[in-house]
Amino acid sequence: MQLKKSLLVGIAGGSASGKTFLLNAIAKSFDSQQVTIISLDNYYKPKDQQVIQPDGTINFDHPNALDLDKFYHDLLHLLNGNSLKIKEYHFNNPNKPEKWITYHLAPIVVVEGLFVFYKKEIRKLFDLKIFVEADEHIKLIRRIARDHQERGYSLDNILEQYENHVVPMYRQFVEPTKQYADIIIQNNTHEVPYGVEVVVNHLKYYLNNFA
Repeated sequence: MQLKKSLLVGIAGGSASGKTFLLNAIAKSFDSQQVTIISLDNYYKPKDQQVIQPDGTINFDHPNALDLDKFYHDLLHLLNGNSLKIKEYHFNNPNKPEKWITYHLAPIVVVEGLFVFYKKEIRKLFDLKIFVEADEHIKLIRRIARDHQERGYSLDNILEQYENHVVPMYRQFVEPTKQYADIIIQNNTHEVPYGVEVVVNHLKYYLNNFA
């Protein structure tokens, strides 16, 4: 049972839609004592627990690729006032050093990820649900830049994964969860969109009046 100690905010949306952009805006507007930010990316199952597709690949854009049950129980654990320690997921980058992340309950807890609103029991915990979307060509450009620079993927690999996994899984599993959102942000530019300002101002109002 969730104790109403914190405002729990969920941010969902497709890959490279601008979720991180919104998170950075929130992180710059508050200190770590005010806001705790959690990424669902750190709940990807280990590679040896992933389902291998007929073509030999792993579909990391399917909700079954993540341990959503563990995420649900960890979130309840945190909301009940306990600290949470999880291992950072490296996206198959062997050069990145192992890192453990410790989360503490703050007046505002923000959770972001593709499937934040996918499961009903997780979805109903949120006090505010935000969905970030962008045009398909914008997301593809961002995805190429991110996966090549940060994760070392080849262009062919990025395009193949985008066509066969990212787009169909978004349409089947992620986009339908937009119906549950309280706020939808269209993020097609690098400028701070009005929707981001609305979110930040809402969180500031909460801190000033209810936290």
